[in-house]
Amino acid sequence: MFQLYYNHAARAKDDILSGLTVAFALVPEAVAFAFVAGVNPLVGLYGAFLMGLVTSLIGGRPGMISGATGSMAVVMVALVSQHGVEYLFATIVLTGALQVIFGSLKFGKYIRMVPYPVMLGFVNGLAIIIFLAQMEQFKAIGADGVVHWLRGVPMVTMLGLVALTMAIMFLLPKLTRAIPAGLAAIITISLIVIFGGLDTKTVGDIADIHGGFPAFHLPSVPFNLATLVIILPYAVILAGVGLIESLLTMSVVDEMSSTRGQGNRVSIGQGVANMVNGLFGGMGGCAMIGQTMINVSSGGLRNLSGIAASLFLLVFIMFASGLIAMVPVAALVGLMFMVVIGTFEWGSFNLLRKVPYEDSIVGVLVTTVTVFTDLAMAVIIGVIASALVFAWKQARHIYVITSEDQACKTYAIHGPVFFASIHRFHQLFDVEGDPGEVRIDFAHSRIADHSAIEAIDQLTDRYLKAGKNLRLCHLSAECRQLLSHAGSLVEVNFDEDPTYHIADDRLA
Repeated sequence: MFQLYYNHAARAKDDILSGLTVAFALVPEAVAFAFVAGVNPLVGLYGAFLMGLVTSLIGGRPGMISGATGSMAVVMVALVSQHGVEYLFATIVLTGALQVIFGSLKFGKYIRMVPYPVMLGFVNGLAIIIFLAQMEQFKAIGADGVVHWLRGVPMVTMLGLVALTMAIMFLLPKLTRAIPAGLAAIITISLIVIFGGLDTKTVGDIADIHGGFPAFHLPSVPFNLATLVIILPYAVILAGVGLIESLLTMSVVDEMSSTRGQGNRVSIGQGVANMVNGLFGGMGGCAMIGQTMINVSSGGLRNLSGIAASLFLLVFIMFASGLIAMVPVAALVGLMFMVVIGTFEWGSFNLLRKVPYEDSIVGVLVTTVTVFTDLAMAVIIGVIASALVFAWKQARHIYVITSEDQACKTYAIHGPVFFASIHRFHQLFDVEGDPGEVRIDFAHSRIADHSAIEAIDQLTDRYLKAGKNLRLCHLSAECRQLLSHAGSLVEVNFDEDPTYHIADDRLA
């Protein structure tokens, strides 16, 4: 019994300390994304707090951290600039409702349709985005009011502290795992800067994060059709972006932890969290792969870590903003650089020479589109590209084996007949040279779509005009049903089709 208690206590300690580390990393990210969306930094911080807390309590993937994200912030910019922050809150509520509907209809399972090359591109693209986002911390506003890169001592100090942070995070786990390496690095760098009197950028230089507990607030917008017309397009895009990033992040955690998350539950949890966000003045969000990587690598594999991160973030906002303001930005940048190193699939470079070149192109394509546009567009393009590549490959695999028996010639089709293979399908037949009776054997083939039905109809017309009879045999039940729905295009020989039964011990 004591051993069981000790195990639970040790796991709880890992989750709490990991949550504290994540909370430190959430502050600059939430503030930065709030600036991107054009809202007050507290709106971003409240969004991170509410997303993390609600998803961890009711529907989050254990170990996964949710908060305000850049992928959703870039969608909010136009809405906020044109209509104001109140319309953003209304949009976030509708976004959450759409996500709840998505999860309730059990559409989360369709994340399985995302091919692995697209997953690699998604992970690598987000790693690059996280890296590029840190570059802003190496800039400052000069005396002339223009933003420029740090130079001289400030740049050397910044780079030195970032390097020291990364060194601590790399070496400490080799000595002990009693405390998360990220948390140890943040505390160490903060003490060096404070007691060493180093002049470097801190969290307080970015924004004032002091605030109270988020209050209930109905969006101050007219509740009419005109408002719905404004917010619905943004809500649909935000819901799609949020779900794609959350479900793909869930898949990454599944792979890291050798467990399996529940996509529909995650979708509902994200939706409820966004609805709460809109009603309590938060900017909404979704899963954050960077903070999730910090959490999992620090030992936070349960929902307690997400709850702890959210509560620590609230404590920072309400009671400890002065202390958090003294944390050097360099420590958080070094932390995120280690996240980038851990997130990027470096093995994908080796795969370029081992996997089909089409898959490599898809992975690079998704990475590029993720960096230069947005995640949802990248995944959609990647899935479409993968589907087209698959169709092209399948279209090349159709062929026939012919045989003749007295006055009848049989074409045994191998490979599926569908939109991409119909051109090759027509080339397989010698209408003019065939005898009066022709059979097409589909025992090793399938009629897949309407294009295939049209191809068979055209082939039938060619044989009819040549004064010859065409019959189909060995059609699967699905093929026969497809043809029956399309009408009597051809004469189908059902009598010769075999009947298959499921093997059952009771029949023995």
